[in-house]
Amino acid sequence: MKKTFLLLISMLMMFSIILAGCSGSEETGSGETGESGNSGGSSQDTLIFGKGSDAVSLDPAAVTGGPSFAVTKNIYETLVNFNYEEQSTEVVKTGLAKDWKISDDGKVYTFTLREGIKFQNGEKFTADAVVFNFNRWKNGKGKFPYYPSMFGGYGDKSVIKSVEAVDEHTVKFTLVRPLAPFLKDLAMSPFAIASPKAIQKYGKDYGKHPVGTGAYKFVEWKPNNTITLKKYEDYWKDGLPKLDRVIFKVIKSNRARLTALENGEIDLMLGLNPSDIKEVKGKKDLQVFYRPPLNIGYLGLTVTREPFGNVKVRKAMNYAINKKEIVNAFYADAAKVAVSPLPPTIAGFNSELDPYEYNPEKAKQLLAEAGYPDGFKMELWAMPVPRPYMPNGKKIAQAMQADLKKVGIDAKIVSYDWATYLDKASKGEADAFLLGWTSDNGDADNVLYTLLSTDSIGSNNYTAYSNKELDKILKKAQKITDEEKRNQLYKEAQEIIHKDAPWVPIVHSTPALAGDANVTGFKPHPTGSDRLWRVSFK
Repeated sequence: MKKTFLLLISMLMMFSIILAGCSGSEETGSGETGESGNSGGSSQDTLIFGKGSDAVSLDPAAVTGGPSFAVTKNIYETLVNFNYEEQSTEVVKTGLAKDWKISDDGKVYTFTLREGIKFQNGEKFTADAVVFNFNRWKNGKGKFPYYPSMFGGYGDKSVIKSVEAVDEHTVKFTLVRPLAPFLKDLAMSPFAIASPKAIQKYGKDYGKHPVGTGAYKFVEWKPNNTITLKKYEDYWKDGLPKLDRVIFKVIKSNRARLTALENGEIDLMLGLNPSDIKEVKGKKDLQVFYRPPLNIGYLGLTVTREPFGNVKVRKAMNYAINKKEIVNAFYADAAKVAVSPLPPTIAGFNSELDPYEYNPEKAKQLLAEAGYPDGFKMELWAMPVPRPYMPNGKKIAQAMQADLKKVGIDAKIVSYDWATYLDKASKGEADAFLLGWTSDNGDADNVLYTLLSTDSIGSNNYTAYSNKELDKILKKAQKITDEEKRNQLYKEAQEIIHKDAPWVPIVHSTPALAGDANVTGFKPHPTGSDRLWRVSFK
């Protein structure tokens, strides 16, 4: 009897331990406690992804920054896709459109849509939903910054003349003129298709209540802390996603983020400092990922603010800053000094440009010729968050400040929170500002036209730089499908930009990311927007 009693007690204790373990696993898997997928008793179905700053909005059409796209890329889908498996910007037929035809004159695109797809609120995905989204963007009146950059302007100025639903699963785009990068533009994150019903329901607050057709569904947003997504059970691709939950966690410092990874608090992280790559490679429980380079980090000079309306002053800034020393100091071996706004990995890069070498005496000479023999005072805006092209904006600004002082320029370093920084810089309120760009589609048009054309002033051209000859060349290049001819036009465009010097191009970086050694299926995309649909744990 005693033995039986002891056996029953033992069994009850074991059963209690099992229940406690199950309870703990379920709580962690809910994504509400913030534990990592690789810590203690947590589920391997939850991935915690550390990044440097919070999203601005989860309406992909209303934002321009990577921190927002990192999340929206996993909620929404586009009509056409880049080749994410091969980490390229080749357009492939794996998106919401299963096929398309292009008219002989390059002005009409007819897309055949996939059937049986539903938005995460149960709404059917149809041609009418596509029409709704494009009409919303076309008539956005400044709300959607990428639209004018890609399609020439809002309303009647847009390259897109009309979007029509031919039937429930066929949609026809008619363009005013041919647009060579049109398919690549459609694959970009801002042109993901959102639920019309959700947009109408939430109105101006839609960015806090995103609804797409993607593999993950929005759950919760704790500002400046976490954004939680969960598996969309009715997702149309069999076997995806592989994870149950993804939590994006804000940890502002790159180094603090690495510490969190080392402690098992997160599973993946953006923004691995170049100086920390060797350390991570030496740890068996961690791994390093590299994003194929497709970016530019630069100092923008707002031409509408004196003295930067004077081209000699802008050239002096280029000679005064020791770009090579900045790259050596802050990027280790994971970057190259920039000569042009266009990354060398993009077709059309002009390798024959004569770089502005570090030359303080030349800078002083140009300042004197411009009427500033004793220099001048200015504000130098430093990015408040780490980005792949700018791992430490404040320290880079301090290095520039020291260089500028040597030629008589007194630069006061200024910064704001990220959303305010972007808003004020876009309105031309900065004298000079550190910023960067990761190409959204791997096409020269997405860099040169998007960042430096007259059409892009007020959206992505923060310097307000304008050159009619440049605009003419960039628009001509958009209409030509012959790649060799297009590339020659982009080389000519870079010569004009180089001569006018609205920027001080600094760096093209090869961004490094880090993760737990058990993370598998993660392939960083060159555009900077990563799909986590095939990611899982070993």
